[in-house]
Amino acid sequence: MVAAVLARSRFMASLPRSYIQTFTRTYTSTAPKKAAKNRLYNPVRYEDEFETLNLLSASSRVPLITLWSASWCPSCKVISPLLKELITEGVGEEQGGVSFAEIELDSPTLGGLALRYQVNSLPTLLAFDRQEAQLETKVHKVEDMKNRQFLISWIETEAKRHGEGGAGGSSLFGLFGR
Repeated sequence: MVAAVLARSRFMASLPRSYIQTFTRTYTSTAPKKAAKNRLYNPVRYEDEFETLNLLSASSRVPLITLWSASWCPSCKVISPLLKELITEGVGEEQGGVSFAEIELDSPTLGGLALRYQVNSLPTLLAFDRQEAQLETKVHKVEDMKNRQFLISWIETEAKRHGEGGAGGSSLFGLFGR
């Protein structure tokens, strides 16, 4: 057997390089990047649920879009299905993806959360990136939130952040949103 291997190696060495074909397969240690998928979460009724989603969003470098609403708010009942439809359709996925949660403020345990993030009217759209509220892009005008094109543009803008932060209320006028 050893003689056969040696004979073969001498034979291969005597051939010109053009006769010898080598095949290589490349392997990588990481999986190829897949397009980000938008995520819809269940409505938030407790502060620790919100904190968990915000942390999960930050660790995956995907902005968390929140709609602050209440069961008695008629505009919220129009805007919530529209937002869910757009996110389910994949708006913002090309830009990096978003996750979405509705914050139900009529839950007795969430009052302090609205104060912390300066939510003073319903409905309000507020994005979080790296656990920071993006106060400069906060939306509270109902007319804007009912406009499908405006929402598409807003979601795509927020999706482009993907962990980059920014727009955290750096100016006085940024505190009051749009």
